[in-house]
Amino acid sequence: MGDRDTAFAEYFAARSEAMRGTAYLLCGDWHRAEDLVQATFTKLYVAWKRINRHEALDAYTRQTLVRTFVSDLRRGWFRKERVSETTPETASVGRGSAEDRLVLLAALAKVPPRQRAVLVLRYWEDLSVEETARALRCSEGTVKSQAARGLQTLRGLITPQQGEKVR
Repeated sequence: MGDRDTAFAEYFAARSEAMRGTAYLLCGDWHRAEDLVQATFTKLYVAWKRINRHEALDAYTRQTLVRTFVSDLRRGWFRKERVSETTPETASVGRGSAEDRLVLLAALAKVPPRQRAVLVLRYWEDLSVEETARALRCSEGTVKSQAARGLQTLRGLITPQQGEKVR
């Protein structure tokens, strides 16, 4: 294996699980998240030798993941596949109970895709407004308004009893 392949394999091993978690938050389906991560890392591998700034690799990979997700939406991927109503697999350990996470994930899955992408990048990936705007190729004002609308939608989807438990 050459230096290029070794470096890529190391990066993939280190970051693929985190990207899978982000992809799941975007699409709400673990199998589709796997497909998004695979497509993202395939694109990354093709561009690997052209990438000069490896210190910005996470941002580049995240941006590629989000763009792949949005591109799939435009192509109508979601019309070809049906998401089941079964409980999703659990991925990473988070704060709060498993029930709280399921309530939040179920509500997040009902948020419109653009708002969901903003919420995931801003609050899961902890990106700034500017970084989120660059990743989604939109204005900072759009990020702010989509985040506000997305949070409002989430609040409306979580019942008062669930909200008390989640807090």
